[in-house]
Amino acid sequence: MTLKGSFNQGFFNWHYFSIYGCNVQYPMDYKLVITRLYFLLIHADGIVNDKELASARQMMRIEELHEEEFDVQVKLLKTRSTNTVYFESITALRKLDKKQQIRIVAWLCVVANADGFMDRTEWQLIYKIYHRELQLPLNDIFTEQRRLNKLAWENTLPSFK
Repeated sequence: MTLKGSFNQGFFNWHYFSIYGCNVQYPMDYKLVITRLYFLLIHADGIVNDKELASARQMMRIEELHEEEFDVQVKLLKTRSTNTVYFESITALRKLDKKQQIRIVAWLCVVANADGFMDRTEWQLIYKIYHRELQLPLNDIFTEQRRLNKLAWENTLPSFK
């Protein structure tokens, strides 16, 4: 059995497969959108530090993203235009419900703030997504960000008892 097809074919990029002449397309779901937007965020300022990577690992754990698949998808995204990735991601993000949109943007905030400072280019990307593209309420994003931070780090901090 062999897989044929291009991983760069439009909206369905890495989920377009042709097996024995049968084309199967998988639209982007929540997990793919969050992976793509994470990729755009960490490449916004050109600097990926250990704290951002640690945050991403917590995000993967909580969202039940498989690390190997996540890493493969990030590597594949490096071969694509960031503009294309952005527009495809926004198109898919708009198809998710509002609660999922807020959660994804909140994760972007968690990762961007992981090192204690959100770079200007990271903030511009997040602002563009939540305000210009989706018109999401900032208060809801902050509330979800606090909740996600608590989920991500409450069981990973050392105990001083």
